[in-house]
Amino acid sequence: MSEEELNPWAIAQQQFDQAAGLLQLEEPMRFFLREPMREFHVTFPVKMDDGNVRIFKGFRVQYNDARGPTKGGIRFHPEETIDTVRALAAWMTWKCAVVDIPLGGGKGGVICNPKEMSKTELERLSRGYIRALGHYIGPETDVPAPDVYTDAQVMAWMMDEYSIMTGYNVPGVITGKPLPLGGSAGRGDATARGGMYCIREAAKVLGIDLGTATIAIQGYGNAGQFAHKLIAEMFGSRVVAVSDSRGGIYNPEGLDFEATFAHRQATGVVKDFPGAQNISNAELLELDVDLLIPAALENQITAENAPRIKARIMAELANGPTTPEADEILFQDGVYVIPDFLCNAGGVTVSYFEQVQNAYDFYWKAEEVYERLDEKMTRAFHAVHEMAQKHGVHNRMAAYMVAVHRVAEAVRLRGWV
Repeated sequence: MSEEELNPWAIAQQQFDQAAGLLQLEEPMRFFLREPMREFHVTFPVKMDDGNVRIFKGFRVQYNDARGPTKGGIRFHPEETIDTVRALAAWMTWKCAVVDIPLGGGKGGVICNPKEMSKTELERLSRGYIRALGHYIGPETDVPAPDVYTDAQVMAWMMDEYSIMTGYNVPGVITGKPLPLGGSAGRGDATARGGMYCIREAAKVLGIDLGTATIAIQGYGNAGQFAHKLIAEMFGSRVVAVSDSRGGIYNPEGLDFEATFAHRQATGVVKDFPGAQNISNAELLELDVDLLIPAALENQITAENAPRIKARIMAELANGPTTPEADEILFQDGVYVIPDFLCNAGGVTVSYFEQVQNAYDFYWKAEEVYERLDEKMTRAFHAVHEMAQKHGVHNRMAAYMVAVHRVAEAVRLRGWV
């Protein structure tokens, strides 16, 4: 595959075009929905600890707000690009629509390497980004959240900076905040937990006993770690392989979560875990397991390795791990893919719950959050599954069809197109 074909924005548009064709959308609607409504490019200075000033470039894309304020994370990454942000903003639009929450899609990013920055430098970077964009976001317009290399502390700084700009506290401008600042119970594991509800429903429709299933997880960040933990708690399945950016480990007898997590905390990597065999990320994807969970980066399953995927279910906790060419191969080979913007929508769903709680200044217990999340994810899963069965398409295309139809309906009702 060429680099152009692996461009996430080109992939997002290609996937949309297929769905628009199947839905027989009129031409003006197609043109409107395949591009962002607004995007911002900002350049801002940050004083570093050594007294020097560095200039950073950031982005914010508000893809579509027909169904409500745009919503989406902020990434701090040295290789951030506007095309990645555009693609993720598009996927956030479809993600919010597929789980039927009243939000549009957005995304943001800053080109930086947070691993090389001190805590005080990260704070100044976070505040600088909000000063550059603060007039274009807000609880009723665009609500950011954490993403790659940003966390609750970064969200706290951003919320505080926005509140300073407005002159009063605005907790609802950001989600993924610490609990004392208006965060929601249940937010920490929401992405993985939402994926678990989808996996549970997929196992039901496929007749798979999760109690005896074997599972491999690529990626051991927030989503991957919580997936490992929740699999043990909810299903009792055997997680036989996990990996991070430096490589993976495999033990056919299973990997205990507490021991694996403690090893990574102590060493910074999962490899060399006692009793396990070191494997590569590529080898992990091709293991003979019942369930594969890509929870790392984009474009991990391509036309080159898709024919060697042996899992019966592939649950995408990562964004964009599978290319369109790979999707077709997996579909023909009978691999049941739970697509990213359905499978990992638990995070934005609980972020929406956080917005609701901020607006009412009334907060729910974790059990209530989980119950509401289960209901949303289960309903969304079956809407996608039924669409796929009805039209004979793979689940990603079915998810697009559900989501794009809902956004197009809102656009028509507003009279925009």
